Amino acid sequence: MPANDHPIPEHPRSRPARKPWWRRLWFKITVGVALAGCLVLAAATVYVSRHAGPILRKRIIETLSARFHSPVELDSVDVSLVRGVEVRGHGLRVLYLAGPTVPDATQLAGAPTLPPMLVVKDFSFRTSLRDLLHLHTRIANVNVDGMELHIPPHHGFHQEASPKQPIEALILDRIQCRDAKIVIETNKPGKEPLVFDIQDLVLTDVSSNQPFRYTADLINPKPVGDIHATGSFGPWVGVDPRATPVDGEYSFSNADLSTIKGISGILSSTGQFSGQLGNIVVDGVTHTPDFALDISGHPLPLETQFHAIVDGTTGDTTLAPVNARLQHTNFSCSGLVARVPGKGHDISLEVKMPNGRIEDLLPLALKSSRPLMTAAITMHAHLHIPPGPLRVAQKIQLAGEVKLQGVDFTNPKVQDEIDSLSMRAQGRPKDAHDAGSDRKPEVVSTLTANFNFANEVAAFSSVQFAIPGAQVQLAGAFAVPGELFDFKGHVRTDATASQMTTGWKSMLLKPVDRFFKKDGAGLQLPIEISGTKDDIHFGLDFHDKNQTSTQIGVELKSQSSSSNPQKK
Repeated sequence: MPANDHPIPEHPRSRPARKPWWRRLWFKITVGVALAGCLVLAAATVYVSRHAGPILRKRIIETLSARFHSPVELDSVDVSLVRGVEVRGHGLRVLYLAGPTVPDATQLAGAPTLPPMLVVKDFSFRTSLRDLLHLHTRIANVNVDGMELHIPPHHGFHQEASPKQPIEALILDRIQCRDAKIVIETNKPGKEPLVFDIQDLVLTDVSSNQPFRYTADLINPKPVGDIHATGSFGPWVGVDPRATPVDGEYSFSNADLSTIKGISGILSSTGQFSGQLGNIVVDGVTHTPDFALDISGHPLPLETQFHAIVDGTTGDTTLAPVNARLQHTNFSCSGLVARVPGKGHDISLEVKMPNGRIEDLLPLALKSSRPLMTAAITMHAHLHIPPGPLRVAQKIQLAGEVKLQGVDFTNPKVQDEIDSLSMRAQGRPKDAHDAGSDRKPEVVSTLTANFNFANEVAAFSSVQFAIPGAQVQLAGAFAVPGELFDFKGHVRTDATASQMTTGWKSMLLKPVDRFFKKDGAGLQLPIEISGTKDDIHFGLDFHDKNQTSTQIGVELKSQSSSSNPQKK
C-alpha cells in the first residue's frame, strides 16, 4: 500500500430514535390509573361529604336517645376531609329529663317551659374513613365547647326504666369540655338551683353501663380560689338522675377570704366526697395560717376538719361536725349552711368549746395586741351569720353561756384592784395594801356569764364573778368598736364592813355592819365597773337606773359611734 494512501472510514449502522418517557406506554398507564383513582377519590369525597353528615347525625341522635331514654335534637353535623376526617356538630339538646321543655297534653295550659336536660353548643372530633363507615364507630377524643347539664328535682319527671341496653353506635374514649356548667334544679319554694361552673372537664372511659373517670378544674366564686377534682361518675341513672353515683378527691388552693366582706386570709383545703348527685357526703380539712376579722386585724392560724352533707335538692350543706383549732384552742361546730337566693348563705351553727383558752380568742375580736386576760374557757353557744352585704363582724350573732376559770388580768392595775378586794373581802385588810400595789397576781378569779353578741356589741344579762372572799353579780355590755364596757351590779363579801378595814375606821363601821349585811353576806354594795381595757374605773353605784344589758349596749354603741363618726 502506498505510503500516501489512507484507510477509508467505515460508517456505523444507523439506530432508531428512542421515545421520550412521557410518551411511553407505562407512563400513560400510570397516569390513567392515577386519574381514575383521583376521580374515584373525588367521587368518594363528594359522597362522604354529602352523606356522612346525615348518617353521623342519625347515629348520634339514636345513641343519645337510647342512652337517656329521651328525645334528642341536633341542629347540624359537618364532615370535612381536608385534613383527614374531621366532624363538627352544633346545637345538641337532650330534652325531657329536666322536665318537659314544651308543654304537652299531660300538662296544664300555661305550664312553664323548662330547659333541656343537656345542651352542647359545639363539639368536634377526628376519625378515619374506615371507622366512620363502621357499624360501631370508636372516637378517641371529642372536644366540647359550652356544655350545660340540668339535673331535675325529685319527681320532676316520670320515666320507666328501659329493659334494653342502649345501642352504642358511637364509642367514646375521651371527652374534653370547656366552659361546662352543671345545674342541679330544685322544686323547693324560694330556692335557686345549685350551679357549678367548670372551666375544664375531661371525661375518660365513657360508657353507658359503667362509671367513667373525670378530671375537673374550676374557679370558686366566693371565696375566690382554684378547685381541682378527680374521681368517677355514673353509671347514669336514667329513672332518677339525682341517684347517679359520684365520688372523688378535691384540692382547693389559694382561696382569698378577703373576697368575703369582713374577713381575710388565704385558705387551702383537701378532701374526699362520695354519694349521689342529690346527696353528697364530703370529708376534708382546711388550713388558714392567717385568718383574721377586720375589726381586729390580728392574723391567727385556723385549722378545721369537717364532715358535711350537701343536699342537691336545695344546695344546703349540713355540717356534722366541724372540728376546729384556733391557735391552741379546740372547738366544734355543727349545723346548717343554707343558700338564700340572691343574698348568699345563712349560717346557723351550735358551737361547743369544752376546754379552750380565752387569750387565743380575744385577739380575733380586739384591736389591742395584748389580751385583756388569760383563762381557761368553756363555752356553749349558737352562732348565726345571716346573709347580706354587711361585714361579717357587723352581722355575726353569737348567744350562749361562757365560763372562765383561773382568770388572770394582764393589766397589772386591774389585777391589783382584784387582789386588794379579795384580801379585804376575806377580812385581811392588813394584806390588802401589799396585794394591791405589788403588780403581781395573788388570786385567780372565776367568771360565768350568759351573753348575746350582735351588731358588734356583747350584752351580758348575767355575770357572776367570784374571787376568794367575794361574789360579784353584774349585768352590762361590751362594745367592740372603741372597746368600751359598762357593768352594773353588786358585790357580796364574806367579811363585814368593819372587818375589811383597820384602826379607827373599823371601830366606826362596827355599829353599821348590820345595815350592810344581806342574805348571809357580811357586806353587799352596789358597784359599777366601766371604761376601756387600759382605763378601768371601779366605784359604788347608787344611781339605780335599772338598765338592762341591752340598753347599756345601745348606749355604748352610741358613744363609740360619736367618738369615731367616720367608722362605717
